[in-house]
Amino acid sequence: MSVRLRRVYEPPEPDDGVRVLVDRLWPRGLAKDAARVDEWPKALTPSTELRRWYHAGEGSYEEFSERYEAELAAPEAAELLEDVRELVRKGPVTLLTASKSPEQSHAAVLARLLGG
Repeated sequence: MSVRLRRVYEPPEPDDGVRVLVDRLWPRGLAKDAARVDEWPKALTPSTELRRWYHAGEGSYEEFSERYEAELAAPEAAELLEDVRELVRKGPVTLLTASKSPEQSHAAVLARLLGG
């Protein structure tokens, strides 16, 4: 069981396994064929309101993580999270994000919840 966290702008590597884009919007300036994204569960991403709140610097990463985990409990997000969890059970999964700091982003929260 392996979950990796990488920037989507980094070139794909052979050991990436299933590549899952975990951003709501497609990354700027990146061709879809170059990204080699296998899955793109948009409803698994933070809400627009939560994302704006966090990027405005109104709260800590810890509070953002708690709020995001609460959003992931909603039925659609919970189902998608379980779908990705199933992918992890089958082999390596790489969570991709355009975030400049993946370790302080929603992708890191997902990786932790998925056992990465």
